[in-house]
Amino acid sequence: MVDAVSRAAFTALGSSALLKRVASRYGMRQPGSFARRFVAGESVSEAIAAARALESEGYVVTLDLLGESVASTEAAAAATAAYVAIMADIARAGITRNLSVKLTQLGLDVDTATAIDNLRRVLDAAGAAEFVVRIDMEGSAYATATLQAFETVWGIGYRNVGVVIQSYLKRSADDVDRMNALGASVRLVKGAYREPATVAFQRKADVDRAFVSLMETLIAAGVTPAIATHDPAMIDATRAFASGLGVPIDAFEFQMLYGVRRDLQRALVADGYRVRIYVPFGTEWFPYFMRRLGERPANVSFVLRSVWKDRGEGQ
Repeated sequence: MVDAVSRAAFTALGSSALLKRVASRYGMRQPGSFARRFVAGESVSEAIAAARALESEGYVVTLDLLGESVASTEAAAAATAAYVAIMADIARAGITRNLSVKLTQLGLDVDTATAIDNLRRVLDAAGAAEFVVRIDMEGSAYATATLQAFETVWGIGYRNVGVVIQSYLKRSADDVDRMNALGASVRLVKGAYREPATVAFQRKADVDRAFVSLMETLIAAGVTPAIATHDPAMIDATRAFASGLGVPIDAFEFQMLYGVRRDLQRALVADGYRVRIYVPFGTEWFPYFMRRLGERPANVSFVLRSVWKDRGEGQ
């Protein structure tokens, strides 16, 4: 009951037009603000500037236009058009041609056909401009529909697309095997949504154990897997397993969030690994962030620990 109240409270705060205006004015636009540390900005030009700065330090990037759970075909079409326009901006800027998208942003809550049609529009534009698109995984309620949509476009012949698998979902071992059988690229994450024990592991030790097992499957039999984690133990396990198999370091990559554990990001780049930074941006950053807090309030302490860690290093 407390969790439900917490989620409802954060969702209500995130949908407040007044709080959104205040947060946009003070939380994003002020130098050194908390939001600015973890969100590149509200415009694509700000995201491109952040991406250029990251690339100058040896990283590659993926850009993510924040927003999800649109409720109409018109809103889904607008998001689709925005992604197509963003790709044109990125191509002109000459930065890494890689995007992350959420299917609920493309209309999955409207109907599956709408989302797939819009995904195909994004992938068509991406193919013409030599982009790679990664479909983010959302809450467990969307897992089956997300993978089915991915398999649909893969079956049609699209190959400039990958997907995300969450280690805390109990179904994920089978999903990874399905993706490996297709030859699809997978980004492996732990998962950040609050999920019931019926579908997801609840103990960190179990989530970590599943992550390592899935990582090993992907490194051994996957196609250019992306290991997305800020956990040093998971990073060390990945490095050790790949080295033990003789897998070259350019056969996979690490992925991390913009502004989180920059010490680990730098160390991996210094050791020769490809590190892709997930760069979120857009005017919907405030409701997105508030919903994340409502889904799993423990994320607050994680972010604060990261800030404290980096400040301790003189950043």
